[in-house]
Amino acid sequence: MLKQGSALDRYFRVTERGSNLSREIRGGFATFFAMSYIVVLNPLILSGPDSNGTTLGFPAVAAVTALVAGILTILMGAWGRHPFALATGLGVNAFVAVTVATNPGLTWPDMMGLVVLSGVTMLILVLTGFRTAVFKAVPEGLKTAIVVGIGLFIALIGLVNAGFVRRIPDVAGTTVPVGLGFEGKLLGWPTAVFVFGLILTIALVVRKVKGAILIGIITSTVLAVILEMTLHIGPSFDGKNFNPQGWSLVAPAFSGWAAPDLSLIGKANPFGAFGHLGFVAATLLAFVILLSIFFDAMGTMVGLANEAGTVDEHGNIPDVDRVLQVDALGAIIGGGASVSSNQIYVEAGAGIGEGARTGIASIVTGLLFLVAMFFTPLINLVPFEAVAPALVVVGFMMVSQVGKIDWQDWGIAIPAFLTFALMPFTYSIANGLGAGFISFVIIRTVQGRAKEIHPLMWAVAAAFLLFFSIGTIEAALGMK
Repeated sequence: MLKQGSALDRYFRVTERGSNLSREIRGGFATFFAMSYIVVLNPLILSGPDSNGTTLGFPAVAAVTALVAGILTILMGAWGRHPFALATGLGVNAFVAVTVATNPGLTWPDMMGLVVLSGVTMLILVLTGFRTAVFKAVPEGLKTAIVVGIGLFIALIGLVNAGFVRRIPDVAGTTVPVGLGFEGKLLGWPTAVFVFGLILTIALVVRKVKGAILIGIITSTVLAVILEMTLHIGPSFDGKNFNPQGWSLVAPAFSGWAAPDLSLIGKANPFGAFGHLGFVAATLLAFVILLSIFFDAMGTMVGLANEAGTVDEHGNIPDVDRVLQVDALGAIIGGGASVSSNQIYVEAGAGIGEGARTGIASIVTGLLFLVAMFFTPLINLVPFEAVAPALVVVGFMMVSQVGKIDWQDWGIAIPAFLTFALMPFTYSIANGLGAGFISFVIIRTVQGRAKEIHPLMWAVAAAFLLFFSIGTIEAALGMK
């Protein structure tokens, strides 16, 4: 047990934040289970060939994804001292994959090189204090909206991962983008596992049972394993056939030891894209990556810190500079290892919901990722449907802060609404932030209260206008 008042207790502020060692360990496990899917999903996203016909390789991407996530999450815990976990960012990796696929002259090392350059730029902005200054310039009402938006986003991730909410194919000829289950019906045992897990987790949380979220995940996983072993349900997509009643991504199964393939480390080419695409096109791509990782992490950090209760009375996050430094390193190391930028994950909310309040939880999560490089049973054993209930419940906890927004002040209320509406609707934290920041500047100006706008908010709003105009700019330059 961790002694109260010991050097370790003081360093991690365990007692100060009302936590203890068992909570931190439970939280670390819960976060790992909630985000371990990235080790399987990232290789699928980065699976396409580049202009030379070269692929990164599933085993190598999986191994390095786990390695980088483990190292950075341990670093976040030991240096940043917050219960935040990092892994390859969904959104950035998809952008990287699409860009490689649609630009004939681009290779994987070239694209990962741009990620590295974006990370270096980010680190400079952190070390000069600019990124922290932007964080402090954001009005409190918008910071609350970020928490609410991430709550809605994380709940939607859980519902989609569980197959409870699904995208309606364009061939359906409807303007409704998503619907309940498959063709409006809830089908399959995996969905039943999700519903069971959700009811169980809610009941445990309402009863204030210690370890409620982790108990929900483990119990749902056991049920999923039993169902898969007896009914042989299989995944929803096995590479050839689609099964609407299958598991979302991981069909629960035991798998054994495998030596990790770390051959992708150091393969990035920071300036290769400039030679293949030209200075303007390569710079625009790097700018898009930079803005995405700049604001995604800031939004996630604000939301998680508020949920953990680690924000002080002035709205500041302790050790925020350290957190942002590790986050910037996530882009540099992730790009340099060819697995795309790593960033703080909203799924860390599962660990926070379990009671994690310090960096000890992150160290536990990071160690589990390092173990996952060699032994994948934990990753292949826990299906999305078993973890999704935790994300829905944590989403509720975060959305409950919506009452803190001043709904009578439309200069805050409308930007706040756009912020938390667009995060889940566009599946992007950065898009929600951009809409909120731009509308805040516009409305405050229309209200004749432009003097209340921090100068950095003008700069950020202008940057987001450019971000949203990238498609138009690329078309004007003949890049598409």
